Amino acid sequence: MSFKVALSGINSASADLDVISNNLANLSTTGYKVNRAEFASLVGASQASADGVVQGRGAELAAVSRNFSQGNLETTGGALDVAIEGNGFLVMSDGGAISYARNGALTVDKNGFVVNSAGHRAQAFQPDAFGSITSTLGDLTITTADSAPQASANLTIGVNLDASETNIAAAFNLNDTSTYHSTSSATIFDSLGIEHVFSSFFTKTGGGAWDMHAVLDGAVVSTGNAMNFSTAGALTAPASGQFTFALTPGGGAAPQSLVVDLNQSTQFGSPFSVNSLEQDGFATGRLVDVSVGSDGVVLARFSNGQSTAQGQLALANFANLQALAEGPFGSWLETQDSGVPLIGAAGTASLGTLQAGALESSNVDVTEMLVNLITAQRNFQANAKTIETTDSLTQTVMNIR
Repeated sequence: MSFKVALSGINSASADLDVISNNLANLSTTGYKVNRAEFASLVGASQASADGVVQGRGAELAAVSRNFSQGNLETTGGALDVAIEGNGFLVMSDGGAISYARNGALTVDKNGFVVNSAGHRAQAFQPDAFGSITSTLGDLTITTADSAPQASANLTIGVNLDASETNIAAAFNLNDTSTYHSTSSATIFDSLGIEHVFSSFFTKTGGGAWDMHAVLDGAVVSTGNAMNFSTAGALTAPASGQFTFALTPGGGAAPQSLVVDLNQSTQFGSPFSVNSLEQDGFATGRLVDVSVGSDGVVLARFSNGQSTAQGQLALANFANLQALAEGPFGSWLETQDSGVPLIGAAGTASLGTLQAGALESSNVDVTEMLVNLITAQRNFQANAKTIETTDSLTQTVMNIR
């Protein structure tokens, strides 16, 4: 009996060494959670006795529990590297087989899918046609297509026209500088993203009265658009403060309507100046970089200054983390005892936030593991000594004559 009891002790100590060795082997494993061996006493069948003594039968490995405490966050600078700060796991798909991971080392594969080192695809809430995040969960992809151009529809011009200028009676002539006082130019875009120069020429026609003339790429579009200012220098006409011009850019681009807003314009007794000049069009853009926000929204930035949401990384949490099964490549798998995954966006409910350009290191404490190694070694030696002593006693009995 003593041999079996001691053997169970040796097996338990050996299992403890296995767990500790595994922890030490994963010191550099991203997102690894330290394991702990838990043991239980083996008890023989209960026998009725006056003192209630029950004979022990040794020990066994009862469970291997995990410590899901936060690991240190290490900055990597990787555009798609994400570390979870708080509760939650990234949701990954391997051909539809769902797993969960704390390792946020993600890259883009040749097909544009965001994957981990095992090729599992990160799951994200998908954007709609307007870039707004929906509740639909699917593979996170990064677009490789150019950002489509947008034709300019609005142009805001804020100028100060010099009230001390003399009136001009002559008709506007683009090539005659004596027929206008000042000019302002802005770059606008057509439906193909091609740049065009829209110029505004201003001619004073009377006290507080001016004409605006519109020119596109050196061709006159419209003349004699009347502007009036109050004695305080504020724009009073047109009533809306806007002119609308029909433009024909050519070159295969669609005709477009441009609203020129002059509400920020003034007439003061100071030299002509352009104080604001804004338009809402842009050219075609190529992908420049990708960034991840703390809420998991993945933005693609383009050379035309536009940003488009590619999706929002999904996080999952479980009611019973200890019941999760360990899968390959540092993944975790749902079990019946773990409960169903609670999936949501980072920073909501019980889910943590994401830190971009960083990874979570292993939460293994080296000092603690080395001390545990010594303890496991002593346990092994003590049980081995039990076997040695029992063997000695057996030999003594066998040598009785």
